[in-house]
Amino acid sequence: MTAPPVPAPRLRYGFGTNGFAHHRLDDVLTVLADLGYDSVGLTLEHGHLDPYAADLPRRVARLAGKLDRLGLAVMVETGAPYLLDPWHKHLPTLMSEPGAERRVDLLARALRIAADLGAPAVHLCSGPAPEDVTEEEAWKRLAAGCAEALDLADEHGVALAFEPEPYMFVDTVERFLELRHRLGDPDLFGITLDIGHAHCVESRPLLDCVRLAAPHLRNVQIEDMRRGVHRHLEFGAGEIDFPPVLAALKAAGYRGPVSVEIQGASLDAPEVARRSLEFLRGAEPC
Repeated sequence: MTAPPVPAPRLRYGFGTNGFAHHRLDDVLTVLADLGYDSVGLTLEHGHLDPYAADLPRRVARLAGKLDRLGLAVMVETGAPYLLDPWHKHLPTLMSEPGAERRVDLLARALRIAADLGAPAVHLCSGPAPEDVTEEEAWKRLAAGCAEALDLADEHGVALAFEPEPYMFVDTVERFLELRHRLGDPDLFGITLDIGHAHCVESRPLLDCVRLAAPHLRNVQIEDMRRGVHRHLEFGAGEIDFPPVLAALKAAGYRGPVSVEIQGASLDAPEVARRSLEFLRGAEPC
């Protein structure tokens, strides 16, 4: 008699700290662990873990202990929009002149933090291209900055998880693959696939985006969204059919975090996190 197929392990769900802007970081972690989350997407920013804090090593060591006690994995994220410039979102970028060195410094700090916390990767994105440069020059600057960050990633044994994001220079999986090819297709340069973003801007079907990204997946972010509208929504408030998406991630053998990314959740964060986890567990095929 043929043995029944062994079901794929369940997906590991996380929640981003940028959806808990009004909570202390310790409280965020406790709430997520109590709800049953497996991991946390830790956005480095002023309110939770400031990568420029004078006592950063002490804070990171304390955080590592807290994560260990709660059994939470962590992904380090560098997408805070005003961390480097209080007036302009996501600036400076790796394409900025001057200013790219400040973004590289942030990534260096993030990689050290990730190594100390046992995080497998650091999330990053391109930001907008400078208005006064050609597309080819923007590609060259971005690739040069990523190459510098990759050298640091190799030193720390931590991968980079690059996210295509709507209305940034790299906004699709295909453009991520172009960047990866320009870098020589390094193993440590993977992708953060945001499911809502793919639905929002990609020309190809969402499941095709998952399959295209699958060989390079280091991180997955998830939320509902409407086509052409870059607004992170609770599950059921947008247009995405999630069971096939979750099935595709499982079929691809993805074992990293699937982290809820709803920045506007902060005024009702514990309940949004609870509803989100219930939805995802109910939508995940057995």
